Amino acid sequence: MSKLSMSQQEREAFLAALHVGVLAVDRSDGPPLMVPIWYRYTPGGAVEFNTGGSSEKVRALQLAGHASLCVQREELPYAYVTVDCSVDIEPTDRATRVEIASRYLGVRAGAEYVESNPDDDDTVVRLHPTRWRTMDFSKL
Repeated sequence: MSKLSMSQQEREAFLAALHVGVLAVDRSDGPPLMVPIWYRYTPGGAVEFNTGGSSEKVRALQLAGHASLCVQREELPYAYVTVDCSVDIEPTDRATRVEIASRYLGVRAGAEYVESNPDDDDTVVRLHPTRWRTMDFSKL
């Protein structure tokens, strides 16, 4: 283990903090699909995000059954957490959509965003971490 690696508590706290994640999913017809996502995470749980059930993300996730997610701090001291995950997908509800949007936009704007973007086939994707990679340059 590198001296720059994070402990379990550090990595879970970092992943739970506010970051835009980059989701990577295998595709059979070309390079991996990589897309930014808004998400929520409670230490010890699953990473959760919403997306349309008919989206390319969901199709790729259903076929692959696994994905990777990377979150990073883009200013000094740089840090990142990457998790490889198994995947569950199911219908979502308005409260979940509002909670995740509100993390990024604030309560009022998060609710307005959800109201202005109705999605009848919206799903919640749960990424269950199976492997972690971390680096924290503040430990130099």
